Amino acid sequence: TLPPTLLELIHGRALLWLGALRDLDLSHNHLSVLSPETFLPLASLATLNLGSNRLGELEPALLSALPQLRALLLQDNPWVCSCGILPLWRWLSLNREKVREKSLLLCRVPEQLNQYPIMAFGDESFRQCQETSLSSEQYITFFIIGPFSFIASIFFCTFMGSVVVFY
Repeated sequence: TLPPTLLELIHGRALLWLGALRDLDLSHNHLSVLSPETFLPLASLATLNLGSNRLGELEPALLSALPQLRALLLQDNPWVCSCGILPLWRWLSLNREKVREKSLLLCRVPEQLNQYPIMAFGDESFRQCQETSLSSEQYITFFIIGPFSFIASIFFCTFMGSVVVFY
């Protein structure tokens, strides 16, 4: 347990030699961003307390890098409940048994969701967040068909113009 020191950042190599660490309490700090690499060395970590920080989002890759994780505390953070929280919500939903004090995971923004429990969301809540980007195959198709259609239309217009001129 580290006493509250108002940490704002944890260097990517700060925990490098703590592989046997089982419990890590980083609560009551000013952490707003955590990179997944930071916790990679902590293969034995069973309990992680990130409560009472300034986390608005958290990458599930950070949590997936902790194979022994049994208890996670995330309460009292200013969670941003937009489409960006979808990956975390999915991880939390699949790992409910690891999340302590689930009822205290509350949205802070947007305003209309202030104090709304994150775990109360359902799949339908994120329907508008589904990826609408094109796959690489679709892009290739457009890049092949697009120029081909353009050139074909020029030939067609030229042909039709010459037909009209001859008659």
